[in-house]
Amino acid sequence: MAHIIVVGNEKGGAGKSTVSMHVATALARMGKTISVLDLDLRQRTFARYIENRRAYNAEADLTLACPDMCELPQVEESALRPGENMYDHRLSAAVASMEPDNEFILIDCPGSHTRLSQVAHSLADTLITPLNDSFIDFDLLAHTDSTGDKITGPSVYSEMVWNARQLRAQAGLAPIDWIVVRNRMGAQRMVNKDKMERAIANLSKRIGFRIAPGFNERVIFRELFPRGLTLLDLKDIGVKQLNISNVAARQELRDLVKALKLPNVSVDF
Repeated sequence: MAHIIVVGNEKGGAGKSTVSMHVATALARMGKTISVLDLDLRQRTFARYIENRRAYNAEADLTLACPDMCELPQVEESALRPGENMYDHRLSAAVASMEPDNEFILIDCPGSHTRLSQVAHSLADTLITPLNDSFIDFDLLAHTDSTGDKITGPSVYSEMVWNARQLRAQAGLAPIDWIVVRNRMGAQRMVNKDKMERAIANLSKRIGFRIAPGFNERVIFRELFPRGLTLLDLKDIGVKQLNISNVAARQELRDLVKALKLPNVSVDF
């Protein structure tokens, strides 16, 4: 069975597609067989990233490792069982087509609540939730009092993950390994950053997720997208000397992949 990685939360702009592309490409560069699926059927940022990579490979006559992109298959209504949801069937069919030939499947979810995203979370062996380092984004996970120190209750997203965990337990599947990735953390120690650190550490114990370091805000991520490149490809396209920011960003990626603790993955880049 392929190990299914789901990258999701219900808020846009947290870096889901950037995380998805870098994790998927890192695995492909390690020689792992991996197929990916973009469930944001409108924006398709992750799918466009893969398409840009394929186009750049062809244009520059390169063979940069690239995950296989899968599309949701069309399904005739006549093929549905009584009471079966069309989107459930399409997602199940896509995953079934990818599983036999892959060690990993990575699914990038939209920044909103959809039926597809809800079902995808219940399929996750590993769930990655990128989160900007602010209480606006923290509210996605839990509500706090006016000081930000006391957690007053879970959010709708945390409840959705809880429901996904319950479905997996009922089906006899292994628990979801949920990792919250802190993105866009400032370099300086600030009051808000310290509060966020305490709040996330407290919440992780209460609702059961691990915390992993993510990416700082860097211009290079926006520059890489049109060619479908990642931080790992820079030397392959002729960049002989990486600047300090690029070196730091590669280390952030290395730390993230290491923290995920994916099966049979040794971080060696």
